[in-house]
Amino acid sequence: MPPRSPLPQRDGLDAAWLRTPGIEAGAGPPWTTMREFLMERLPAKALVGEMLEAGEFVDQSGRSLSGNEGYRPHSFVWFHRPLAPEVPVPFPVNVLEVNERFVVADKPHFMATTPRGAHVQETALVKMRLALDLPELAPAHRLDRLTAGVLVFSARREFRGAYAGVFQSRSAVKTYDAVAPFDPSLKFPLRLVGRIEKRRDSLQAKLVPGEPNAETLVELMETRGQYARYRLSPITGKTHQLRLQMSDIGLPLVGDSLYPDILKVDPGDFSSPLQLVARRLQFTDPIDHAPRDYLSGCPLQWPCHEPIPHDKNF
Repeated sequence: MPPRSPLPQRDGLDAAWLRTPGIEAGAGPPWTTMREFLMERLPAKALVGEMLEAGEFVDQSGRSLSGNEGYRPHSFVWFHRPLAPEVPVPFPVNVLEVNERFVVADKPHFMATTPRGAHVQETALVKMRLALDLPELAPAHRLDRLTAGVLVFSARREFRGAYAGVFQSRSAVKTYDAVAPFDPSLKFPLRLVGRIEKRRDSLQAKLVPGEPNAETLVELMETRGQYARYRLSPITGKTHQLRLQMSDIGLPLVGDSLYPDILKVDPGDFSSPLQLVARRLQFTDPIDHAPRDYLSGCPLQWPCHEPIPHDKNF
């Protein structure tokens, strides 16, 4: 892990960093200057030159690099990446609770939890940092970009471990609300158990042979024609667990662009949200040991676009 950044946040985002490689015994430095190192490691060479001229790269002490310095092995270089335009997510992040230790948000569909790839400013973390003026805000767990619902953040650095530990230890109780096809041949409640693996170069996770690492309880809540609303209670938290397991039994979630098949969706199309909401989250506060219980107000819809009012006593 790098040391603390000498640069403050910009637009709710932490500075990026690079660490220079060492020099092999008996060999000369792999680059003559820091400019040569940055030009090779960062793709936009013209932009690197502009950023060096503007003093945008700094060392661990916060001193700007001109690029003409001799190559420095085992050192950190800090900088802010230029921000590319993003399609705004047309739904708000609602705050369910905020205090000195943690924040609970109700994340909408289509919004990523944290910056990644093309989604940087239009993420729950960045929006909440800016809206609440909490630069040390950090997610205690994550939701898929396409999944809406209850999301917990630690408010300050000293509380990160405590609240992240609630989710790492699986002591939080999560309950999801979903709409998918109805199959009268299936008997509910249904317990789905299997092994899920996801390769970094694949958009989809896979169910594979081996020791189970994913378990979900599926309950049928109501039916309307060919579709039903289900309560999903995951015991584990593997990537895409609910979407993959439901698709595997022939009940792919309405609006899912990944399972069973990968569909190409325009990034500006917000008309068909995934019908999956992290509806309820319960846990014991790791600091004051008080019971915490939060309910999402994010809507679900039947395929005919009729809204489904969520149960306040869910």
